[in-house]
Amino acid sequence: MKHRDVYDHILQTMGHTPIVRLNRIARDLEAEIYVKLEYFNPGGSVKDRIGIKIIEEAEKRGEIKPGGVIVEATSGNTGIGLAITAAVKGYKTIFVMPDKMSEEKVQHLRAFGAKVIICPTAVEPDDPRSYYSVAKRIAEETPNSFYASQYFNLDNMRAHYETTGPEIWEQMGEDLDVFVAGMGTGGTISGTGRYLKEKNPDIRIVGVDPVGSIYYGYFKTGKMPKAETYLIEGIGEDMLPGNVDFDVIDDVVQVSDKESLLTARELVRQEGIFVGGSSGAALIGAIKYARTLEGPKKILVLLPDSGVKYLSKLYNDTWMRENGLLKGAEDYGLIRDMLDEHPKEVVTAQKTDSIRSVVGKMREFGISQVPVLDGDTLVGMITETELMRHLLDQKRDIDEPIAPIVNPNVTRIGPYATVDSLADIFSAGNVGVVVDRGKVIGIITKIDYIDYLANMTRS
Repeated sequence: MKHRDVYDHILQTMGHTPIVRLNRIARDLEAEIYVKLEYFNPGGSVKDRIGIKIIEEAEKRGEIKPGGVIVEATSGNTGIGLAITAAVKGYKTIFVMPDKMSEEKVQHLRAFGAKVIICPTAVEPDDPRSYYSVAKRIAEETPNSFYASQYFNLDNMRAHYETTGPEIWEQMGEDLDVFVAGMGTGGTISGTGRYLKEKNPDIRIVGVDPVGSIYYGYFKTGKMPKAETYLIEGIGEDMLPGNVDFDVIDDVVQVSDKESLLTARELVRQEGIFVGGSSGAALIGAIKYARTLEGPKKILVLLPDSGVKYLSKLYNDTWMRENGLLKGAEDYGLIRDMLDEHPKEVVTAQKTDSIRSVVGKMREFGISQVPVLDGDTLVGMITETELMRHLLDQKRDIDEPIAPIVNPNVTRIGPYATVDSLADIFSAGNVGVVVDRGKVIGIITKIDYIDYLANMTRS
Protein backbone atom coordinates (compact mmCIF):
# COMPACT_ATOMS: atom_id res chain seq x y z
CA MET A 1 0.00 0.00 0.00
CA LYS A 2 1.34 3.44 -0.93
CA HIS A 3 2.01 6.11 1.66
CA ARG A 4 -0.89 8.32 2.62
CA ASP A 5 -1.76 10.77 5.37
CA VAL A 6 -3.94 8.54 7.56
CA TYR A 7 -3.93 4.74 7.90
CA ASP A 8 -6.73 2.58 9.20
CA HIS A 9 -4.32 0.38 11.22
CA ILE A 10 -0.59 -0.20 11.71
CA LEU A 11 -0.43 -3.11 9.26
CA GLN A 12 -1.00 -0.72 6.35
CA THR A 13 2.32 1.01 7.12
CA MET A 14 4.42 -2.07 6.33
CA GLY A 15 6.68 -2.02 3.29
CA HIS A 16 7.70 0.79 0.95
CA THR A 17 10.89 1.30 2.93
CA PRO A 18 13.39 3.88 1.63
CA ILE A 19 16.55 3.26 -0.38
CA VAL A 20 19.56 5.47 0.38
CA ARG A 21 22.87 5.85 -1.43
CA LEU A 22 26.00 5.53 0.72
CA ASN A 23 28.40 8.45 0.40
CA ARG A 24 31.25 7.88 2.88
CA ILE A 25 31.48 4.17 3.61
CA ALA A 26 33.51 2.36 0.91
CA ARG A 27 34.00 5.52 -1.09
CA ASP A 28 37.13 3.98 -2.60
CA LEU A 29 34.97 1.63 -4.67
CA GLU A 30 34.05 2.18 -8.29
CA ALA A 31 30.65 0.70 -7.53
CA GLU A 32 27.75 2.74 -6.18
CA ILE A 33 26.28 1.14 -3.06
CA TYR A 34 22.66 1.67 -2.08
CA VAL A 35 20.92 0.32 1.01
CA LYS A 36 17.25 -0.51 1.60
CA LEU A 37 16.35 0.42 5.18
CA GLU A 38 13.96 -2.23 6.44
CA TYR A 39 13.98 -0.83 9.97
CA PHE A 40 11.44 1.74 8.70
CA ASN A 41 8.82 -1.01 9.07
CA PRO A 42 6.70 -0.57 12.24
CA GLY A 43 8.31 -3.55 13.99
CA GLY A 44 11.77 -2.32 13.04
CA SER A 45 12.72 -5.08 10.61
CA VAL A 46 12.19 -6.79 7.27
CA LYS A 47 10.34 -9.59 9.08
CA ASP A 48 7.18 -7.48 9.38
CA ARG A 49 6.60 -8.38 5.73
CA ILE A 50 6.44 -12.11 6.38
CA GLY A 51 4.54 -11.77 9.68
CA ILE A 52 1.44 -10.34 8.02
CA LYS A 53 1.76 -12.59 4.95
CA ILE A 54 2.03 -15.83 6.95
CA ILE A 55 -0.93 -15.00 9.19
CA GLU A 56 -3.24 -13.74 6.44
CA GLU A 57 -2.54 -16.74 4.21
CA ALA A 58 -3.16 -19.08 7.16
CA GLU A 59 -6.51 -17.34 7.71
CA LYS A 60 -7.47 -17.89 4.07
CA ARG A 61 -6.63 -21.59 4.36
CA GLY A 62 -8.55 -21.92 7.64
CA GLU A 63 -5.40 -22.91 9.53
CA ILE A 64 -5.97 -20.33 12.27
CA LYS A 65 -9.25 -19.38 13.88
CA PRO A 66 -10.41 -16.42 16.02
CA GLY A 67 -8.79 -16.48 19.44
CA GLY A 68 -6.07 -18.84 18.22
CA VAL A 69 -2.46 -19.03 19.36
CA ILE A 70 0.46 -18.37 17.00
CA VAL A 71 3.64 -20.32 17.83
CA GLU A 72 7.04 -19.72 16.23
CA ALA A 73 10.76 -20.39 16.60
CA THR A 74 12.43 -17.03 16.09
CA SER A 75 15.62 -15.07 16.59
CA GLY A 76 13.32 -12.18 17.48
CA ASN A 77 12.39 -10.18 14.42
CA THR A 78 9.96 -12.67 12.88
CA GLY A 79 8.35 -12.95 16.29
CA ILE A 80 7.91 -9.18 16.42
CA GLY A 81 6.45 -9.15 12.89
CA LEU A 82 3.99 -11.88 13.85
CA ALA A 83 3.19 -10.17 17.16
CA ILE A 84 2.21 -6.91 15.46
CA THR A 85 -0.25 -8.65 13.15
CA ALA A 86 -1.49 -10.86 16.00
CA ALA A 87 -2.15 -7.80 18.17
CA VAL A 88 -4.27 -6.17 15.47
CA LYS A 89 -6.18 -9.38 14.74
CA GLY A 90 -6.63 -10.57 18.34
CA TYR A 91 -4.40 -13.67 18.41
CA LYS A 92 -2.20 -14.82 21.29
CA THR A 93 1.48 -15.61 20.69
CA ILE A 94 4.16 -17.95 22.02
CA PHE A 95 7.74 -17.52 20.79
CA VAL A 96 10.75 -19.76 21.33
CA MET A 97 14.21 -18.17 21.04
CA PRO A 98 17.84 -19.31 21.26
CA ASP A 99 19.72 -17.93 24.25
CA LYS A 100 22.26 -15.87 22.25
CA MET A 101 19.67 -13.27 21.23
CA SER A 102 19.67 -9.77 22.71
CA GLU A 103 17.64 -8.95 25.79
CA GLU A 104 16.07 -6.06 23.88
CA LYS A 105 14.39 -8.52 21.49
CA VAL A 106 13.05 -10.61 24.38
CA GLN A 107 11.57 -7.56 26.09
CA HIS A 108 10.20 -6.27 22.79
CA LEU A 109 8.23 -9.49 22.32
CA ARG A 110 6.98 -9.48 25.90
CA ALA A 111 5.77 -5.91 25.41
CA PHE A 112 3.24 -7.35 22.93
CA GLY A 113 2.01 -9.75 25.60
CA ALA A 114 3.82 -12.72 24.06
CA LYS A 115 5.04 -15.67 26.08
CA VAL A 116 8.77 -16.12 25.40
CA ILE A 117 10.67 -19.36 26.00
CA ILE A 118 14.48 -19.43 25.84
CA CYS A 119 16.41 -22.51 24.61
CA PRO A 120 20.14 -23.30 24.28
CA THR A 121 21.87 -22.20 21.08
CA ALA A 122 24.70 -24.74 20.84
CA VAL A 123 22.62 -27.88 20.13
CA GLU A 124 21.78 -29.70 16.90
CA PRO A 125 18.55 -28.65 15.09
CA ASP A 126 16.88 -31.99 15.81
CA ASP A 127 17.91 -32.01 19.47
CA PRO A 128 14.72 -31.95 21.62
CA ARG A 129 16.17 -28.90 23.43
CA SER A 130 16.63 -26.82 20.26
CA TYR A 131 14.34 -23.89 19.73
CA TYR A 132 13.02 -25.51 16.54
CA SER A 133 12.04 -28.70 18.38
CA VAL A 134 10.56 -26.91 21.38
CA ALA A 135 8.41 -24.65 19.18
CA LYS A 136 7.05 -27.62 17.21
CA ARG A 137 6.22 -29.48 20.42
CA ILE A 138 4.41 -26.47 21.91
CA ALA A 139 2.37 -26.06 18.72
CA GLU A 140 1.40 -29.75 18.78
CA GLU A 141 0.36 -29.59 22.44
CA THR A 142 -1.49 -26.22 22.37
CA PRO A 143 -5.18 -26.29 21.37
CA ASN A 144 -6.26 -23.97 18.52
CA SER A 145 -2.64 -23.12 17.69
CA PHE A 146 -0.87 -22.36 14.41
CA TYR A 147 2.83 -23.04 13.87
CA ALA A 148 4.14 -20.27 11.60
CA SER A 149 7.23 -22.30 10.50
CA GLN A 150 9.11 -19.44 8.83
CA TYR A 151 11.89 -21.81 7.71
CA PHE A 152 9.64 -24.04 5.60
CA ASN A 153 6.46 -21.98 5.09
CA LEU A 154 6.78 -20.72 1.51
CA ASP A 155 4.60 -17.70 2.32
CA ASN A 156 7.88 -16.33 3.68
CA MET A 157 9.46 -16.34 0.22
CA ARG A 158 6.22 -15.22 -1.44
CA ALA A 159 6.05 -12.13 0.78
CA HIS A 160 9.33 -10.90 -0.68
CA TYR A 161 8.46 -11.91 -4.22
CA GLU A 162 5.26 -9.87 -3.95
CA THR A 163 6.56 -6.82 -2.04
CA THR A 164 10.31 -6.44 -1.58
CA GLY A 165 11.26 -7.34 -5.15
CA PRO A 166 8.75 -5.04 -6.88
CA GLU A 167 9.65 -2.16 -4.54
CA ILE A 168 13.36 -2.47 -5.36
CA TRP A 169 12.74 -2.74 -9.11
CA GLU A 170 10.61 0.42 -9.05
CA GLN A 171 12.77 2.43 -6.64
CA MET A 172 16.00 1.70 -8.53
CA GLY A 173 14.39 2.78 -11.78
CA GLU A 174 14.85 -0.71 -13.23
CA ASP A 175 18.62 -0.11 -13.11
CA LEU A 176 20.46 -2.56 -10.85
CA ASP A 177 23.49 -4.82 -11.25
CA VAL A 178 23.77 -6.65 -7.91
CA PHE A 179 21.37 -7.41 -5.04
CA VAL A 180 22.96 -8.45 -1.73
CA ALA A 181 21.20 -9.88 1.32
CA GLY A 182 22.06 -11.93 4.37
CA MET A 183 20.92 -15.56 4.40
CA GLY A 184 18.81 -16.73 7.32
CA THR A 185 15.56 -18.53 6.54
CA GLY A 186 16.34 -17.85 2.88
CA GLY A 187 13.01 -16.17 2.21
CA THR A 188 14.33 -12.64 1.69
CA ILE A 189 17.08 -13.43 -0.80
CA SER A 190 15.11 -16.14 -2.62
CA GLY A 191 11.82 -14.29 -3.02
CA THR A 192 13.41 -10.95 -3.87
CA GLY A 193 16.03 -12.61 -6.07
CA ARG A 194 13.45 -14.57 -8.04
CA TYR A 195 11.45 -11.41 -8.80
CA LEU A 196 14.53 -9.43 -9.85
CA LYS A 197 15.83 -12.28 -12.02
CA GLU A 198 12.48 -12.42 -13.82
CA LYS A 199 12.79 -8.71 -14.59
CA ASN A 200 16.47 -8.90 -15.58
CA PRO A 201 18.31 -12.25 -15.61
CA ASP A 202 21.67 -10.42 -15.59
CA ILE A 203 21.16 -9.06 -12.07
CA ARG A 204 23.55 -10.88 -9.74
CA ILE A 205 21.99 -12.20 -6.52
CA VAL A 206 24.59 -12.50 -3.75
CA GLY A 207 24.07 -14.02 -0.33
CA VAL A 208 26.06 -13.20 2.80
CA ASP A 209 26.78 -15.88 5.41
CA PRO A 210 28.60 -15.62 8.77
CA VAL A 211 31.57 -17.86 9.57
CA GLY A 212 30.12 -20.83 11.46
CA SER A 213 26.97 -21.10 9.34
CA ILE A 214 26.54 -23.82 6.72
CA TYR A 215 25.41 -21.83 3.66
CA TYR A 216 28.81 -20.72 2.34
CA GLY A 217 30.35 -24.19 2.56
CA TYR A 218 27.28 -25.88 1.10
CA PHE A 219 27.08 -23.41 -1.81
CA LYS A 220 30.76 -23.79 -2.67
CA THR A 221 31.10 -27.58 -2.25
CA GLY A 222 27.60 -29.09 -2.30
CA LYS A 223 28.40 -30.77 1.01
CA MET A 224 27.00 -29.98 4.45
CA PRO A 225 29.74 -28.52 6.66
CA LYS A 226 29.72 -28.74 10.43
CA ALA A 227 27.95 -25.74 11.96
CA GLU A 228 29.74 -23.69 14.62
CA THR A 229 28.52 -20.93 16.92
CA TYR A 230 28.77 -17.26 15.95
CA LEU A 231 27.63 -13.96 17.45
CA ILE A 232 25.69 -12.33 14.61
CA GLU A 233 21.93 -12.60 15.11
CA GLY A 234 19.27 -13.23 12.49
CA ILE A 235 21.33 -14.73 9.66
CA GLY A 236 23.18 -17.98 9.12
CA GLU A 237 21.86 -21.49 9.73
CA ASP A 238 22.78 -24.96 10.93
CA MET A 239 20.32 -26.62 8.52
CA LEU A 240 18.87 -26.04 5.04
CA PRO A 241 15.44 -24.37 5.26
CA GLY A 242 12.80 -24.96 2.62
CA ASN A 243 12.75 -21.26 1.71
CA VAL A 244 16.29 -21.25 0.29
CA ASP A 245 16.29 -21.37 -3.51
CA PHE A 246 19.90 -21.75 -4.67
CA ASP A 247 18.74 -21.55 -8.30
CA VAL A 248 18.42 -17.77 -7.98
CA ILE A 249 21.60 -17.22 -5.93
CA ASP A 250 24.73 -16.49 -7.98
CA ASP A 251 27.30 -16.30 -5.21
CA VAL A 252 27.74 -16.41 -1.44
CA VAL A 253 30.23 -14.28 0.51
CA GLN A 254 31.47 -15.32 3.94
CA VAL A 255 31.98 -12.72 6.69
CA SER A 256 33.27 -12.79 10.26
CA ASP A 257 31.58 -11.58 13.43
CA LYS A 258 34.24 -8.92 13.93
CA GLU A 259 34.13 -7.27 10.52
CA SER A 260 30.32 -7.43 10.46
CA LEU A 261 29.74 -5.80 13.85
CA LEU A 262 32.43 -3.17 13.32
CA THR A 263 30.92 -2.30 9.94
CA ALA A 264 27.53 -1.75 11.59
CA ARG A 265 29.18 0.60 14.11
CA GLU A 266 30.96 2.49 11.34
CA LEU A 267 27.78 2.81 9.28
CA VAL A 268 25.97 4.78 11.97
CA ARG A 269 29.00 7.01 12.61
CA GLN A 270 29.76 7.72 8.96
CA GLU A 271 26.30 7.67 7.35
CA GLY A 272 23.87 8.12 10.27
CA ILE A 273 22.25 4.76 9.48
CA PHE A 274 21.61 2.83 12.72
CA VAL A 275 21.42 -0.92 12.07
CA GLY A 276 22.02 -4.32 13.64
CA GLY A 277 24.83 -6.80 13.15
CA SER A 278 23.20 -8.69 10.27
CA SER A 279 23.06 -5.40 8.37
CA GLY A 280 26.76 -4.88 9.03
CA ALA A 281 27.35 -8.39 7.69
CA ALA A 282 25.35 -7.71 4.53
CA LEU A 283 27.19 -4.45 3.91
CA ILE A 284 30.74 -5.75 4.44
CA GLY A 285 29.80 -8.75 2.29
CA ALA A 286 28.67 -6.38 -0.46
CA ILE A 287 31.89 -4.38 -0.17
CA LYS A 288 33.97 -7.56 -0.47
CA TYR A 289 31.98 -8.62 -3.51
CA ALA A 290 32.25 -5.16 -5.08
CA ARG A 291 36.04 -5.39 -4.94
CA THR A 292 35.87 -8.38 -7.31
CA LEU A 293 33.94 -6.45 -9.96
CA GLU A 294 35.27 -4.40 -12.83
CA GLY A 295 33.81 -1.06 -13.82
CA PRO A 296 31.04 0.98 -12.18
CA LYS A 297 28.14 -1.11 -10.87
CA LYS A 298 24.98 -0.39 -8.93
CA ILE A 299 24.75 -2.58 -5.85
CA LEU A 300 21.74 -2.67 -3.53
CA VAL A 301 22.13 -4.11 -0.04
CA LEU A 302 19.11 -5.02 2.07
CA LEU A 303 19.64 -3.96 5.72
CA PRO A 304 17.23 -6.04 7.82
CA ASP A 305 16.83 -4.24 11.13
CA SER A 306 17.61 -1.41 13.54
CA GLY A 307 20.49 -1.04 15.97
CA VAL A 308 18.04 -0.23 18.77
CA LYS A 309 17.69 -3.96 19.44
CA TYR A 310 21.43 -4.36 20.07
CA LEU A 311 22.31 -1.54 22.46
CA SER A 312 23.40 -4.05 25.10
CA LYS A 313 25.62 -5.94 22.64
CA LEU A 314 27.28 -4.58 19.52
CA TYR A 315 26.80 -0.95 20.63
CA ASN A 316 28.14 -1.71 24.10
CA ASP A 317 31.94 -1.29 24.16
CA THR A 318 32.29 -3.57 27.19
CA TRP A 319 30.44 -6.43 25.46
CA MET A 320 32.49 -5.91 22.30
CA ARG A 321 35.78 -6.04 24.23
CA GLU A 322 34.70 -9.07 26.26
CA ASN A 323 34.11 -10.88 22.96
CA GLY A 324 37.43 -9.78 21.48
CA LEU A 325 35.84 -7.60 18.83
CA LEU A 326 36.95 -4.06 19.60
CA LYS A 327 40.64 -3.88 20.45
CA GLY A 328 42.79 -3.44 17.38
CA ALA A 329 40.09 -1.85 15.26
CA GLU A 330 38.19 1.14 16.55
CA ASP A 331 40.71 1.65 19.36
CA TYR A 332 43.37 2.35 16.74
CA GLY A 333 41.22 4.72 14.72
CA LEU A 334 40.62 5.13 11.01
CA ILE A 335 42.87 5.35 7.96
CA ARG A 336 42.23 9.09 7.80
CA ASP A 337 43.76 9.39 11.29
CA MET A 338 47.01 7.90 9.98
CA LEU A 339 47.06 10.29 7.05
CA ASP A 340 46.31 13.29 9.27
CA GLU A 341 49.09 12.36 11.71
CA HIS A 342 51.78 12.19 9.02
CA PRO A 343 50.55 14.09 5.94
CA LYS A 344 52.58 13.40 2.80
CA GLU A 345 52.41 14.67 -0.74
CA VAL A 346 51.16 11.96 -3.06
CA VAL A 347 53.31 11.57 -6.16
CA THR A 348 51.71 9.66 -9.02
CA ALA A 349 52.63 8.65 -12.54
CA GLN A 350 50.62 7.95 -15.68
CA LYS A 351 51.01 4.54 -17.30
CA THR A 352 52.21 6.33 -20.44
CA ASP A 353 55.08 8.02 -18.55
CA SER A 354 58.58 6.85 -19.43
CA ILE A 355 60.82 4.82 -17.16
CA ARG A 356 63.27 7.77 -17.20
CA SER A 357 60.64 10.23 -15.92
CA VAL A 358 59.50 7.91 -13.11
CA VAL A 359 63.08 7.31 -11.98
CA GLY A 360 63.45 11.10 -11.90
CA LYS A 361 60.37 11.47 -9.69
CA MET A 362 61.64 8.85 -7.28
CA ARG A 363 64.99 10.62 -7.02
CA GLU A 364 63.43 14.06 -6.64
CA PHE A 365 60.99 13.10 -3.89
CA GLY A 366 63.06 10.42 -2.19
CA ILE A 367 60.44 7.70 -2.64
CA SER A 368 60.65 4.04 -3.65
CA GLN A 369 57.19 3.43 -5.11
CA VAL A 370 54.67 5.40 -7.14
CA PRO A 371 50.94 4.78 -7.79
CA VAL A 372 50.24 4.53 -11.52
CA LEU A 373 47.11 6.00 -13.06
CA ASP A 374 45.31 5.62 -16.35
CA GLY A 375 43.78 9.09 -16.50
CA ASP A 376 42.22 9.33 -13.04
CA THR A 377 41.90 5.57 -12.46
CA LEU A 378 44.40 3.71 -10.30
CA VAL A 379 45.83 0.75 -12.25
CA GLY A 380 48.75 -0.34 -10.09
CA MET A 381 52.05 0.53 -8.50
CA ILE A 382 55.60 0.77 -9.79
CA THR A 383 58.48 0.24 -7.38
CA GLU A 384 62.20 0.68 -7.53
CA THR A 385 62.45 -3.13 -7.49
CA GLU A 386 60.55 -3.46 -10.79
CA LEU A 387 62.60 -0.65 -12.33
CA MET A 388 65.90 -2.13 -11.19
CA ARG A 389 65.01 -5.64 -12.43
CA HIS A 390 64.06 -4.46 -15.90
CA LEU A 391 66.98 -2.10 -16.28
CA LEU A 392 69.45 -4.80 -15.21
CA ASP A 393 67.87 -7.30 -17.60
CA GLN A 394 68.01 -4.63 -20.32
CA LYS A 395 64.52 -5.63 -21.40
CA ARG A 396 63.31 -2.06 -21.59
CA ASP A 397 64.64 1.10 -23.08
CA ILE A 398 64.72 3.82 -20.44
CA ASP A 399 62.48 6.00 -22.59
CA GLU A 400 59.78 3.39 -23.07
CA PRO A 401 56.49 3.73 -21.14
CA ILE A 402 56.16 2.06 -17.76
CA ALA A 403 52.82 0.33 -18.53
CA PRO A 404 54.23 -3.21 -19.09
CA ILE A 405 56.09 -3.27 -15.77
CA VAL A 406 53.36 -1.85 -13.53
CA ASN A 407 52.49 -4.13 -10.62
CA PRO A 408 48.66 -4.44 -10.36
CA ASN A 409 48.82 -5.87 -6.82
CA VAL A 410 47.53 -2.85 -4.96
CA THR A 411 44.49 -2.69 -2.76
CA ARG A 412 42.25 0.34 -2.67
CA ILE A 413 41.17 1.36 0.81
CA GLY A 414 38.93 4.23 1.87
CA PRO A 415 39.81 6.88 4.46
CA TYR A 416 36.99 5.69 6.75
CA ALA A 417 38.19 2.07 6.91
CA THR A 418 39.62 0.95 10.27
CA VAL A 419 43.39 0.85 10.72
CA ASP A 420 43.44 -2.88 11.50
CA SER A 421 42.12 -3.62 7.98
CA LEU A 422 45.65 -2.88 6.73
CA ALA A 423 46.96 -6.09 8.31
CA ASP A 424 45.22 -8.29 5.74
CA ILE A 425 46.42 -6.07 2.89
CA PHE A 426 50.06 -6.35 3.93
CA SER A 427 49.73 -10.08 4.67
CA ALA A 428 48.64 -10.58 1.05
CA GLY A 429 51.77 -8.80 -0.15
CA ASN A 430 49.90 -5.74 -1.36
CA VAL A 431 50.33 -2.02 -0.78
CA GLY A 432 47.57 0.11 0.71
CA VAL A 433 46.55 2.94 -1.59
CA VAL A 434 44.02 5.29 -0.03
CA VAL A 435 41.35 6.38 -2.52
CA ASP A 436 38.66 8.97 -1.81
CA ARG A 437 35.96 9.49 -4.45
CA GLY A 438 38.23 8.07 -7.14
CA LYS A 439 41.26 10.21 -6.21
CA VAL A 440 44.46 8.79 -4.71
CA ILE A 441 45.04 10.70 -1.46
CA GLY A 442 47.69 8.58 0.24
CA ILE A 443 49.95 5.54 0.27
CA ILE A 444 50.48 3.46 3.40
CA THR A 445 53.47 1.16 3.64
CA LYS A 446 54.27 -1.50 6.20
CA ILE A 447 56.68 0.81 7.99
CA ASP A 448 53.99 3.54 8.16
CA TYR A 449 51.64 0.99 9.73
CA ILE A 450 54.22 -0.26 12.24
CA ASP A 451 55.23 3.27 13.19
CA TYR A 452 51.61 4.33 13.73
CA LEU A 453 50.81 1.32 15.90
CA ALA A 454 54.00 1.84 17.92
CA ASN A 455 53.07 5.47 18.58
CA MET A 456 49.54 4.43 19.59
CA THR A 457 50.93 1.85 22.00
CA ARG A 458 53.30 4.38 23.58
CA SER A 459 50.50 6.91 24.00
